[in-house]
Amino acid sequence: MPQRYFLQLSYKGTNYHGWQIQPNAVSVQEVMEDALSKILREKIEVVGAGRTDTGVHASFFILHFDSENGIPKNLDIVYKLNSFLPSDIAVQKVWPVDAEAHARFSAISRTYHYFISTEKDPFATETSHKYLKPLDVEKMNQAAQKLFNYTDFTSFSRLHTDVKTNNCKIMQAEWTQRGERLQFTIKADRFLRNMVRAIVGTLLEVGQGKLSIDQFCEIIEKQDRGSAGASAPAQGLFLVDIGYPEKLIRKSLDYFKS
Repeated sequence: MPQRYFLQLSYKGTNYHGWQIQPNAVSVQEVMEDALSKILREKIEVVGAGRTDTGVHASFFILHFDSENGIPKNLDIVYKLNSFLPSDIAVQKVWPVDAEAHARFSAISRTYHYFISTEKDPFATETSHKYLKPLDVEKMNQAAQKLFNYTDFTSFSRLHTDVKTNNCKIMQAEWTQRGERLQFTIKADRFLRNMVRAIVGTLLEVGQGKLSIDQFCEIIEKQDRGSAGASAPAQGLFLVDIGYPEKLIRKSLDYFKS
């Protein structure tokens, strides 16, 4: 019977066409499957916790895979993978889990950060959105708090997706100023395709004074993607955390203690 493993990794998404395998473009999933298959000498298919879009980054990401042979006890799989993988993908740890554990469906929350540079910074061009216009951050935070009043976020979802529901439970949504950098933190039980970037793009219109807070609420209530603002650029978005049930976390901690 195959052994299932969870693998924690991080990646800079600049050079990839998102997480998911694409027919004519390089993806993070493809690179991970190739590395694992060559190191473990069997065909490995991986399942990710979600699908990040082209250019989006992840400082914390989980995938799972099944191995018929298992990872040999004398193999330092983390060291081997990091030696094999390109410099923009890093593996932090790998541990065995029960067969029913699932990187995507076992997750109970996800947290994203979106970064905005308010001055020109040559070192942040691929990891933040340069936005030099004045913004009313307090008003943006007031609008962000309104997200807690809603569950249907159709207005912030990419059109023609295959999901059964556009309902999400927002647990955190706030802007913080850190010097010349703005950080938007949003946490929810699940996210729709393009949801965070669409929310950020619409909140930027609030910050510019183009939308009032009441108008922001009306956009959500219309359940129409065409009424919301343009999506913010991909390079400012990071997946930074994925929450799992305590049982899964405890098993990981116990494994590394043993």
